[in-house]
Amino acid sequence: MTDTLIPNGCKTNGPVENGYFKKGCNPFAETGRSKLQSKRALLNQEIIKQMRMRAGAENLLKATSNNKVREQVVLELSYVNSDLQLLMEQLEGLNSSVEVYQNVQETASIPLIPLGLKETKDVDFSVPLKDFILEHYSEDGSNFQDQIDDLMDLRQACRTPSRNPSGVDLLANYFSQLSFLETRFFSPTRQLGIFFTWYDSFTGMPVCQQNISLEKASMLFNMAALYSQIGTRADRQTQAGLEDAIAAFQKSAGVLHFLKETFTHTPSYDMSPAMLSMLIRLMLAQAQECMFELITLPGIRNEFFSLLKMAQEAAKVGETYSQVHQSMIQTPIKNNVPFFWTTMSHLKTNHYNSLAHYFVSTALLDHQLTPSDDEDKQEKALSQLYDAMPEGRSPLDILKNKDDRRRIGKAHLQRSIMGHEEAIRTHSCCRHLQKLDILSDILQASLKRSLTKFDQNNKEDEFTDYMLAPDIISKTEKKAEMEITAAIKGPLSVFSAKQRWSAPRTIRLRLQERDLGFTLKGDVPVQIQSLDPLCPAAAEGLREGDYIVAVGDTECKWLGVSDVMKLLKDVDEEGVDIRVVSMMDSSSQPMPTKSATYCGGLPKTYSMICLAHDEDDKNPKSRKVAKKPSFLSWGLKNKKSSSTLSLPTADYNGPWNRPTYPNSYNESALY
Repeated sequence: MTDTLIPNGCKTNGPVENGYFKKGCNPFAETGRSKLQSKRALLNQEIIKQMRMRAGAENLLKATSNNKVREQVVLELSYVNSDLQLLMEQLEGLNSSVEVYQNVQETASIPLIPLGLKETKDVDFSVPLKDFILEHYSEDGSNFQDQIDDLMDLRQACRTPSRNPSGVDLLANYFSQLSFLETRFFSPTRQLGIFFTWYDSFTGMPVCQQNISLEKASMLFNMAALYSQIGTRADRQTQAGLEDAIAAFQKSAGVLHFLKETFTHTPSYDMSPAMLSMLIRLMLAQAQECMFELITLPGIRNEFFSLLKMAQEAAKVGETYSQVHQSMIQTPIKNNVPFFWTTMSHLKTNHYNSLAHYFVSTALLDHQLTPSDDEDKQEKALSQLYDAMPEGRSPLDILKNKDDRRRIGKAHLQRSIMGHEEAIRTHSCCRHLQKLDILSDILQASLKRSLTKFDQNNKEDEFTDYMLAPDIISKTEKKAEMEITAAIKGPLSVFSAKQRWSAPRTIRLRLQERDLGFTLKGDVPVQIQSLDPLCPAAAEGLREGDYIVAVGDTECKWLGVSDVMKLLKDVDEEGVDIRVVSMMDSSSQPMPTKSATYCGGLPKTYSMICLAHDEDDKNPKSRKVAKKPSFLSWGLKNKKSSSTLSLPTADYNGPWNRPTYPNSYNESALY
């Protein structure tokens, strides 16, 4: 970004052009994804144009009493509403175009659903920031035109991030800059006159407001969307590709969860709590699906216990997609989610539940209990498969009775066939699903396999049995869980301008009877707990609740408990120096003022307010230190970051706290 906003020692990964930060993709590149984003931008412009026309017509309808004019306005309104409906359908089509996001080598996997990036308008920071610099910091704002231009270039690059970890880093860098920008320039008592405009990812409705929280929340949404696109693009025919997909979808869910918990009163419906909850479930369901594919990648052994295990794993995937489908059909989500998404989740629910029944039927039909088998183990495995055993029979009776095994196995096959047929019917109901040939081939092959198995076990003289197979209990070895990336958690939530910190203290740690005298807790950064008041560290000034920021010469503000323990386990008789800081009582902070929001002709609402006034772990704000003397410093020319002082911020209300930079691991102690 700029020398003004980036701390000393910050390192970047990969090529850098004209500054510290990586650039985004070429917006004019003719790729399938870029074409979709270009179409999305054009549709958003058309939608806002039609909404302005509708708002004008409605105002005229209220203002005039001329019947002829009113008739003309009503007719015009009907045309505008029809155009809006067509535009919404086109936007839904873009959200349903998942094939361009899939891996190009994918030939045997069911397509996954990615999130589309939110579109925005250009923002000119130049005049408002220069005016604020002159007024608040008493310096000529034109001296910082290059830095402001770099900030605008970074924002522009974030509109077209590359679909890889570098693209995520780009968005994370800008998100971090927004926290520093908010601290230095966005005062709670005045507005800068900078308007942020973002479009709803599902409806295309524009939202415009001066609150920087909209910008931060939208950047988090795009970060989650980019993770989902990375997961969708992964090669799911390899173990490494599946592991990458699982990690990407879990990180997408984690970012969405962080967005949901941190920002409230979102004026854009795609970031409302209900919609975000549904999206979190969708990302976790797709991660669970990839976990199932990872387990089955080496192949499924035709062995009793292996088949029952696969049945419960498949049932778990079906269960997660069933929860996604149920959330999608709730009002008002069902009015905004693409029909393609709803049908795809319903289709996968039936498909994976059918696979579960097929695996159980194969286990019962192809394997018989023999004297060499572990009878107790098979009985336990079968009893854990159902909530209630079929027809009240005991698991051992079913295992020993060949006719019962065959009858129950065929009942599971019947449910498998019915489920696959329902999935195929669902596939035929959506025109966007019909375009996915690979999906149709997979569904047809699954149905054919179940029908073949049924024919192999069907006797002509056998009396038709209408027994209904019971549901299968879902179970998995590894459940998909949200993963919050380090870019949006850690020291940013602790070392922020909202907290007051003591100066860093150096403590000499020495072993006493092979014990340091305390334990560690927390994620990032780690915190001292269970401190023995008689240990040598306590005598040197270590206190309960202190945060460890360095061990020896190693910075550890971004290290977890396990990593810090590795650094401390090698403590010898001479000991090791650690640096710690203590949290002090924070002075009262004023509540942010609410700013009016324009929401595409909809009723006015209020801006998002960060829920982080008394919860340390939900405060993503921090600062960066100037690399060269500027209005952010007291004019000191010492370039060492540890001795650089910053001017009190626009919303300053207490002693100055040094900022941290989330992507710098080797920087000296900055808080």
